[in-house]
Amino acid sequence: MNIHEYQAKAIISQYGIKIPKGKIAYTPLEAKRAASEVSSRGPWVLKAQIQSGARPKGYFLEKNAGRGSGIRYMTSRRAIMKGAEEMLGATLVTPQTSSKGRVVTRVYVEAFHKIKKIFYTGLAIDRLEAEITLLLANLGNKSITEIAAEEPEKILRLKLDLHKGISPKQVKEAATFLELKDRYRSRLKKYVQGLFQAFKDTDALMLEVNPAGIDRYGEIVALDSKLTIDDKALFRQPQMKPLFDAYEIEERELRASKNGFQYCSFDGSIGCIVNGDGIALAAMDLIRARGEDTACFLNVKGGVDRDKIAAGIKLIMTNPRVEGILINVLGGFLRCNLVADGIVAAASEVGLNVPLVVRFEGTNKDEAKRILQNSHLPVIIAEDMQDSVDKLLQAMEESD
Repeated sequence: MNIHEYQAKAIISQYGIKIPKGKIAYTPLEAKRAASEVSSRGPWVLKAQIQSGARPKGYFLEKNAGRGSGIRYMTSRRAIMKGAEEMLGATLVTPQTSSKGRVVTRVYVEAFHKIKKIFYTGLAIDRLEAEITLLLANLGNKSITEIAAEEPEKILRLKLDLHKGISPKQVKEAATFLELKDRYRSRLKKYVQGLFQAFKDTDALMLEVNPAGIDRYGEIVALDSKLTIDDKALFRQPQMKPLFDAYEIEERELRASKNGFQYCSFDGSIGCIVNGDGIALAAMDLIRARGEDTACFLNVKGGVDRDKIAAGIKLIMTNPRVEGILINVLGGFLRCNLVADGIVAAASEVGLNVPLVVRFEGTNKDEAKRILQNSHLPVIIAEDMQDSVDKLLQAMEESD
């Protein structure tokens, strides 16, 4: 689960991380009042709150939103009110959103901080080694994504002790890498340890401060922050659930999540229905190897009834981008016959106007095949994953 910048900042500030004074606003008048509360004289920074990075490189689709990006430097309260009026309700597109962008429902008014130096800080889980990794990089004219793609050697990666966090030796290494003087080491340690504890306590998958800055007093300030919380750990984090913003979620993704499924959109033409991340990635790789791409995939799970399966499958069947459907299910806790019943129920309600190939393996696969055969739907049965991709692409070609 992603949350907004201002929410992430409020969380990390509880762990001793310094953040600029700021306030959220939902209307232009609220933004003007927030500016007065944040700073008596300014200047300020007006930030569109969407759950996407690269907002300074973004643009709005609507002409009346102005030519400015999603983050704007402001010198008067009147300018803040006008900027908020332009942003609110407008659609912001960034390099990290689709071309459809995200609608801005709130803005963050923040006191401007003079900064002497900026750098990137990130915490993520290294699943291969079951460790928390700290990533650090000096930022100049390039963003962290550009540095990662073009000069990955300029990113320092440190494996942190799961219980103790950053060690004195690692603090020294990090300070040297960031070209910080010795007097900053204690502050750097406090800063990293605060982020580390926030990361652990919130069951985070990723925590970014991009950028962090050193102000004129030598304090490390989190100028921006992004926090992603593990959905599977929300039962331990009841205080996080109210932070969920449904406006940030695509309608199909939101409908899928209500049934306990995961839905993702891409730019291709094939809809995939699977029951596991590994199967999803394997299927997508086979599709790409044939020069095609995925339009969307639905990851279904066990412990649900036929109606929920049918509702999930309808999300794929009614997606206008989908020109063919591939269903790959490894039956276990999720029985294959339950998926077959869902296919029949969904097709009877919305129709089946594109080729559909199914590959079942595991629990009740023979019963699932009989259900589909008796339905008289134009469903193609495949024997394995490669066969399913081959048959789908052939059927799509023949249907053109």
